[in-house]
Order: sequence, then structure tokens, then C-alpha cells
Amino acid sequence: MSPRLGLDLSTIIQKAAQLADENGLESVTLASLAQKLGIRSPSLYNHVDGLSGLKEKLALYGLKNLHNKLLRAAAGRSGDDAVFAIGRAYITFAREHPGLYEATLPAQHSDDAELLKVSEELIQLIIQVMHHAYDMKKEDTIHLVRGFRSLMHGFASLERSGGFGLPVNLDESIQVVLQAYLSGIREQFHS
Repeated sequence: MSPRLGLDLSTIIQKAAQLADENGLESVTLASLAQKLGIRSPSLYNHVDGLSGLKEKLALYGLKNLHNKLLRAAAGRSGDDAVFAIGRAYITFAREHPGLYEATLPAQHSDDAELLKVSEELIQLIIQVMHHAYDMKKEDTIHLVRGFRSLMHGFASLERSGGFGLPVNLDESIQVVLQAYLSGIREQFHS
């Protein structure tokens, strides 16, 4: 069976991302995506290797988008300003694309070489920003990147699940959390 005219992998992944963002990642099935595209489910097999293949492509799409967002945020910035910028960009991405963000999470457990490469590029970008911001040993930078990612992912996950019910501005909260984190870095490594 040949692919439907006008239907390509890019369109399929964009529609899958839209579906995930609107209704959650679990709503992305071959049947729901086919319905959104106005095609029959078997037509998707011309472009993706089943649901698992679709979700890997969705993870890749999400990681590339997150990487580009962080790269743009860091451009022309240094020090605390660069770290704040990528932190805000990370949270903004998770807010604007909750389903797509969720799709990126299992990427480190994939065997797909391209997915692993893009995941590694994203981590290396954060390592580079942190290393240049605070000029420390590579091992210390990795520890701090793990902390940064934990803060950002934890914040994004709690916000997405409605875990922040107190009437305090969430953007101010992330600013305060990042400021405390960065103050701790400076105190620990530059005192």
C-alpha cells in the first residue's frame, strides 16, 4: 500500500503532538490519530512502526523542540542569566506542550540511536550552560545539571498535575527556586 498523497511523517507527528497536548499522551493511539487525520489506522503503518514507533518519533520531535527552545533561550546570555533563561524556557515548554513534554521522558530508555543522540545533545547543552556559568569541574557540573533537571522536571510535573494549590504566582516561585539553587552553587563552589 502506498502512502496517502499529502500525508507525511511530519504531519503525522505534528498531529500526534497536538493530540497529546490537548488530551494527554495516553490519548495518542493509532485509532485516535487516524481519526484526527481523517484516515484509516492501517495507513499510519506506511509512516510509523506501530504505536511504539509513533511514540519514539513523538519523543524525538519533543526533544528536538525542547532543545531548540533552550538553545534560543541561552543564546547571547551567560552566568545566572543563561541558567534562568533555560529554566524558564524548560517550564514554558512543559506548560505549552504538556503531552509532548511527557512523550520526551522515556527517551533515555530507548534503543533508537537518533533519539539517544538528541537526548544527549539536550543534556550537553545544559552542561555547557552550567559549566560556562560557574566554571567548575566537569563532575561537579554533572551533579548540578542533575539537580537542575530535577528541579525543572519536578516543578513542571507538579504544576501539570495541579499540585500547586496555594495562591502564590508560579512564575515567581520558579524564579525564587532557581535563585536559591544558584545562590547555593555560588556559595558551595566559589566561596
